[in-house]
Amino acid sequence: MNVLTKQVIETSYLTAPSAAQYRVILRFFYEQHERMRDYIAPEEVLHHMRTFNQFENFDEEQLHQNLAQLVLWNNLVARQDMTKARTVEEYKKKRFRYQPTPYTIEIERMLVKLESIVDNTFSGSLESSQFERLLETLKNLEDKSLNIEQQVKIWEDIIHYFNEIRKNTADYIAYINSEKIDQRMRTEAFLVYKTQFSHYLRNFIVSLQQTSLQIIELLQNKSIEHTMLAVFDSLMTKDKIHDQIAGVIVSDESRLKSYQAKFESIKRWFLETDGQKSELEMLQWQTNEMIRRVTRYVQRLGERQHYFKSRQNDYLQLAKWFSECPTIVEAHEISAIVFGAMQTQHVQLKTDTTDDLYSDTWSEKPEKIVIKPRTNRYREKTKATGIDLKATEKRAQREKYLSERRQQELLVKNYFKHGTVQLSKLSVIEPFMRKLLLTWMSKARTNDKNLVTTEFGTLLRITMLEEKTTLRAQDGDLLIQDALFEYVKEA
Repeated sequence: MNVLTKQVIETSYLTAPSAAQYRVILRFFYEQHERMRDYIAPEEVLHHMRTFNQFENFDEEQLHQNLAQLVLWNNLVARQDMTKARTVEEYKKKRFRYQPTPYTIEIERMLVKLESIVDNTFSGSLESSQFERLLETLKNLEDKSLNIEQQVKIWEDIIHYFNEIRKNTADYIAYINSEKIDQRMRTEAFLVYKTQFSHYLRNFIVSLQQTSLQIIELLQNKSIEHTMLAVFDSLMTKDKIHDQIAGVIVSDESRLKSYQAKFESIKRWFLETDGQKSELEMLQWQTNEMIRRVTRYVQRLGERQHYFKSRQNDYLQLAKWFSECPTIVEAHEISAIVFGAMQTQHVQLKTDTTDDLYSDTWSEKPEKIVIKPRTNRYREKTKATGIDLKATEKRAQREKYLSERRQQELLVKNYFKHGTVQLSKLSVIEPFMRKLLLTWMSKARTNDKNLVTTEFGTLLRITMLEEKTTLRAQDGDLLIQDALFEYVKEA
């Protein structure tokens, strides 16, 4: 039977009518297993059960029934205890000691972990140190003097750090994108720790950019494939020994595919594959988006606080004016100025009715106002009008753009007139040329063949060199890794 489709009867105790009793019993077995005690006597279990208020009257017969049921569900293994048998009658009673099965231990371990989750929300963290450890471990693979045990240890460390990165980052992104966090950001209490939160995200992004580029460069290096084949051979040697002891037969081809699939998962996480963005790029985008959200919410909260503060001062000033009025008549006059006439409900005039600044409302001629129906079905009659296409302005703008584009294309062709361009051999270049070179280098890093198609329909091959150089431009200098741009063909 397929392992995936069979029933897992070991979890039956979680939903049984007496689940409370079964769970307390198996949690006790799990805790004793963690303390390296395997076989537990029923007397110890009974004593533990009676420490709970709801099981104070728990009897021995009921315990034996529960233990027998857990044995049927493969949660416990019973072993006859003959060490204390003094008489034939005691031997015939078949006293047992019980040991939890591996399935049960893993189920309880999972439950302990689930119980630590608060409010059914994700947690996780953005730790740049995990990326640094993964980078250091990948660099250690290049050591040719490693033996089989050392290679296996390094591979296990790579898988461990990668799983930690994948799990923690995925959980943390789900946490910061959850509705609960979104609601918390809308409250004024968020202003207290918004600076620390933004600082935490920015530090992670800066550290990630410094480390991830080195990891990407290692994974794109062709020598890593040969190194991993040697590591896989060491893994197969070790796994064969374990499988022979356990009596398991697995083909070398299956083992190799399993190792290669894990390594491909690591590469897909950091590198762009088949035109799809890597998980690393998505992580950077989501973190930057969270910083923008934090800034946006803080700005809105600040505006709201400023708005209420200003209105409060206005009301206090108005109250001061009214309190200083010597007579009620002056208070009425201030009220008329501030709040208007109390009996008038609507005053409306068309704009620009007169140029006289000192004219009064009642001196103007009355205006006829059409009252519109208060219904959502009412629609005003509209008349079709023409649209100004502004063809002349568009044509001029287009010609200006094409002219600038032709000048840039001629300048780029002038740089590549000998077929190659090396950053360290360039003199002072234009700002737009610097942007183009950096853009092409960024695109080439995500391509296995280091090829990139330019905006002008040219195919280039970009080779990253080991030396550092200073790229000089009209708007400043930039310390960068040297690179060689080679013309291949017209795309």
